[in-house]
Amino acid sequence: MVRSVAPAAPFPHRPLTPSDDEVRLWYENALGWPAVPGVPVRLAVGVRFDVLDVPAEAGRAALERLGRSGGLGRGFPVALGNSRMRLLVAAGSAEELPGLLEWLDWGALELDLVAIGTGGLMDAPLPPGAVAGPTTRPLPPGRGGSQGAAVWLRPPEPGREAEASLPTLSAMGTRGGARGDGDGPPDLVRLVDTVATQVHRVRLRRADAVAAVRADGQPLAFS
Repeated sequence: MVRSVAPAAPFPHRPLTPSDDEVRLWYENALGWPAVPGVPVRLAVGVRFDVLDVPAEAGRAALERLGRSGGLGRGFPVALGNSRMRLLVAAGSAEELPGLLEWLDWGALELDLVAIGTGGLMDAPLPPGAVAGPTTRPLPPGRGGSQGAAVWLRPPEPGREAEASLPTLSAMGTRGGARGDGDGPPDLVRLVDTVATQVHRVRLRRADAVAAVRADGQPLAFS
């Protein structure tokens, strides 16, 4: 089961819905993560971190499997929004992903696994401890931000050392990378291989479900 890590310093406000400016300042001051101007609040990707964007179902399965096999499923920040899971990884990882998937023999398959790097944006979840107000409403896919569409499943630890917890290619083969136990950054190779496996399994299950429905002559419930 995926477990959340309690933040060391929650959002320093009373349980009221923070304004977009307050959210932006929290990310910039507490984490040192740049946010771009505009509403909703979005974080600049590729500066302090990159993002692996996968179906939430596959992401949960991957984190559960990694957690059972040695702790890598815990520690680094993870966000949820619009049925997608966003795994934060070390800056520069997005550029490594195509070659890494090829090396892991996943390159020939079409995977619902998107790497977001320099120039990309990520919807900013409400900071830990902030409470969404009664007027907060989820936004349509692709337009979510601090207004309730994105949430932290596992929030980042405040402080500019947050990047030390992000999976990185340089951790491959190290004890901390394999165990994800705080002795070093988690291993990006192991994370990507596990996530790719679960993304592929989700795709196969959905394809089997579609085939079964078609065989029964029933209308499809999803595309």
